[in-house]
Amino acid sequence: MIKKTILLGAALFFMCMTAQADPSASSATFMKTGGRTSQPIGHYEFCQAHKSECSIKTGEGKPVALTPRVWSLLVQINSGINRDIQPATDLDIWGKAEVWSYPTTVGDCEDYVLLKRRMLNESGIPLNDLLITVVRQMNGEGHAVLTVRTDRGDYVLDNLEPLIKPWNETNYDYLKRQAMNNTGAWVSINDDRQVLVGSIAQ
Repeated sequence: MIKKTILLGAALFFMCMTAQADPSASSATFMKTGGRTSQPIGHYEFCQAHKSECSIKTGEGKPVALTPRVWSLLVQINSGINRDIQPATDLDIWGKAEVWSYPTTVGDCEDYVLLKRRMLNESGIPLNDLLITVVRQMNGEGHAVLTVRTDRGDYVLDNLEPLIKPWNETNYDYLKRQAMNNTGAWVSINDDRQVLVGSIAQ
């Protein structure tokens, strides 16, 4: 199964290389971000327990080059974690707020994101290219994915989807993500695509 997923991912990579030979000519593949916005409560609490991980400030820098080696790394880590971690809701003791943590055997969507982010960073991809992102699903429920900034556009690693896709080819309403220059700050996303997403109370 994992070999099939990697082969499909490799095929998608080469298709992307052909279709996006000049990334600057396809700006729709890059998210448009706005100003500072509120930090998700789960991330705030995660930062209280992992202060060093939420106080890293860097320059925004150039996005990581999407080479075949980098693509293979993204596919392998995304597929491996999706396979090895079983999905489970991890509400707090009051059954309300999501608890953001590094999973070992089970985890929620944001736990998948945290582990993928850490493993990709340990493999050499800068943190300012690995951004926790909050979206709304078509059924109106909140969800978290990992956005990887590359010179070919922004790609999404998702525990609900086996393939890595450009962000604008996913059926989510993008709300906010980590700031590129501050791991403890968040910015809004200006998602002006026509995506039919159910409304939920704010």
